[in-house]
Amino acid sequence: MFDGVPASDSVETAPPRITLRNAFSHPFDSAIAAARTCYSSRLITPEEITDKQRLNIAAATFYSGHHTVYQHAHFEFGLENVSRQFVWSFLHAHPFYNSEQQSQRYVRLDRAQAYIPAVSLFFDEGSRQIYEAAIVRAWAYYRELSLLLVSDARTILNDIWHIGSMSHPKRLQKIERAAEKRAIEIARYVLPVAAFTTMVHTLSGIVLHRLWRMCSASDTPSEARAVIGEMVAQVRQLDPQFFDRFGTTPLEELPEWKDAIPTKSQADEFAREFDARLNGKTSRLLDYSHNAARVMAESYRAVVGLTEAACPDAEAIDRLLNPARNLYRLETINIGVHAPMMRALQHATYTFAKKISHTADSQDQRHRMVPGSRPLLTLADTRDPDYITPKLLADNPRAREVYDRAMHDAWTAKNQLLDRGVPPEIALYLLPNAKSIRLVETGSLLHLLHKWTMRTCFNAQEEIYNASMDEIAELRAVQPELARYIGPPCHLRADIATPICTEGSHFCGIKVWLDFPNTPRRI
Repeated sequence: MFDGVPASDSVETAPPRITLRNAFSHPFDSAIAAARTCYSSRLITPEEITDKQRLNIAAATFYSGHHTVYQHAHFEFGLENVSRQFVWSFLHAHPFYNSEQQSQRYVRLDRAQAYIPAVSLFFDEGSRQIYEAAIVRAWAYYRELSLLLVSDARTILNDIWHIGSMSHPKRLQKIERAAEKRAIEIARYVLPVAAFTTMVHTLSGIVLHRLWRMCSASDTPSEARAVIGEMVAQVRQLDPQFFDRFGTTPLEELPEWKDAIPTKSQADEFAREFDARLNGKTSRLLDYSHNAARVMAESYRAVVGLTEAACPDAEAIDRLLNPARNLYRLETINIGVHAPMMRALQHATYTFAKKISHTADSQDQRHRMVPGSRPLLTLADTRDPDYITPKLLADNPRAREVYDRAMHDAWTAKNQLLDRGVPPEIALYLLPNAKSIRLVETGSLLHLLHKWTMRTCFNAQEEIYNASMDEIAELRAVQPELARYIGPPCHLRADIATPICTEGSHFCGIKVWLDFPNTPRRI
């Protein structure tokens, strides 16, 4: 897979390419028709809307805060040449969207393709040369680590799958492909967050209005304004009224920067303080619903109309969490919020402090019903290298040496730009995927159950797996009666349903269900 990969000595860049792939034909009139239906004895169609209604109803709904009518219209965009920093800091920093994004875990990135800001007063030609050289260097490290790690990954997978010289050629090929995927999954940690990505992104009309209003509220205001501005322009071309009727413009003054600008020493001290409180964990429980079992039992009885005598607390909890009794737990399409009894789990909440890499958090934030308070890196930047090291790298001395050098080089280039007066917004694009992200997350037990089921599978990303295992252990320590039936799908399905593993051809090769949570994960 890695033979003949060309070494790039330049960075490919291009303006963002935005394509409106699918949309409502008449989004504005559809919104007004929806509003009229609220006060009509029949369903109102978009074709019935008059100019007077467009003028009066639009103003009455939009400016008074009745925005649900603008949520019906959805727009499906294709996004190309956008940075992963922009996606993480802005586009995926809220729950109201859907995305399918190119995966750096499974797609080898042969060419250095990344966001490069235009030369300006604060980003001169000399700064651009430092910036581009850092990206080229990161890609060289990526290729080197891809080669260094594949042998270790192959050795581990061969042992797990009992591969020998007499194994079938197709089986050998499958292991080789899997080893190469594991190698690039870890090598990607050195790539800069400026790296381009491609995605399909769908959102409602009101969310697009909000993103346009708030496009400066991230680490990437220039890129956000360009991308969201083009999305708005394409919707305007489809239906000018959807935006022109309201004239909203981006906010320019944001309180995050006005009142919370720390010194660099404060940012470093914050990182040390946060890490000390983690006490070596990836994720640590900060707060939780102390009466969770009692409240959920009361809620369950309210749903099914039973007295406490007929259904004591322990019985109610077992009915809710035991997959042998609650077959909703075995469903793979996450129907919890649609199941009346499962909604009882919404009343228990848990808050965790956690530290994972930028690349892992890009996946973690996709669990949109477990929202987090993520840092503005422009305010929390550290002068010294601050990064996560995956196990496959840590266990290979040669790869670890290359990796640490890559981290040092990335921070050196970033600091050089800052010292030259380059704005943090630009300089921080050079940070690697490995950059530590410190955040606080809160979720209800209902949505945490879904997350923990998916992310305690051995196919989950290593860091999110480790965080999930820490979180389950923390729950087990304070509320053991709730943690008994938590784990990957194979753990829940063992002796209840087939197939035991729901991953099909992606089965990890280990019978985790025989001794969860004690089965060690090797890769």
